[in-house]
This record gives sequence, C-alpha cells and structure tokens, in this order.
Amino acid sequence: GMEFIDSYVFNKAEYIRFNSTVGRFVGYTEHGLKNAEAWNSDAGILGQEQGELERFCKPNADLHYSAILDKT
Repeated sequence: GMEFIDSYVFNKAEYIRFNSTVGRFVGYTEHGLKNAEAWNSDAGILGQEQGELERFCKPNADLHYSAILDKT
C-alpha cells in the first residue's frame, strides 16, 4: 500500500505528522500533541490531508516507480 506522511517541522524538529495509514495526526511535542488533538477533531483538515494522498501521491507514484525501475 501507499503511505502519505506530512511532517510539520519547527526549528528543525518535527512536532506533528499526518500519517495516511492511521488517518490522523500524531504529535511529538507538547505543542504538537495539542495541535494533533485539535486537527484530528476537524474533519475538514483530515479530509484535506487524505485528499493529498489521492491528488498527489497516487499519480506521482507511477512516475517514481518507473524512474526507480529505470535506474536498477
């Protein structure tokens, strides 16, 4: 399967991440945990992230896979 990870970094430290496999945000810092809680309860934000998987990852995956195969 395909997994879409959207990381949010502040001062070079990842504080929150959206993972399409679990379908929700995961916080890594106190600030990230608070954001994750808020964002996970917002269907609009979750839907937007899930949409990125469909809009961006699926069409580009074919290009990436063919490029990788070309190099091997």
